[in-house]
Amino acid sequence: MMETTFAIIKPDAVKAHFAGKIIDRIEQEGFEIVGMRKMNISREQAEHFYAVHKERPFFGELVSFMISGPVIVMALRKDNAIMAWRDLMGATDPVKAAVGTMRRTFGAHVGENATHGSDAPETAAQEVAFFFPELA
Repeated sequence: MMETTFAIIKPDAVKAHFAGKIIDRIEQEGFEIVGMRKMNISREQAEHFYAVHKERPFFGELVSFMISGPVIVMALRKDNAIMAWRDLMGATDPVKAAVGTMRRTFGAHVGENATHGSDAPETAAQEVAFFFPELA
């Protein structure tokens, strides 16, 4: 089933000049990039986007990290895109991620793990609409 999912190349990966390699891998894996923008996320945007984690102890650190530098936001389309992107990203902790995944290859640690991806059709729709209202 054709799906659209949301992805972020996080500030750590952009700063380390990994964005081109990540985008190349996305395309090699058969994703169509239907929206892409390099931007700086504002504190307000980050707090809203990660509101689901507001009560967690890492919320402030996560927001500060996400506003620490430019990110690349993308809307990706492919059959079963949500699961395909999550599989390509790998586990949240790069040490636990499978060899060859984005996080294992480009992530430094659980707090700076190179990429973000939607976890379900509902969140994919919300996240795509948040950054790409023209695609919603």
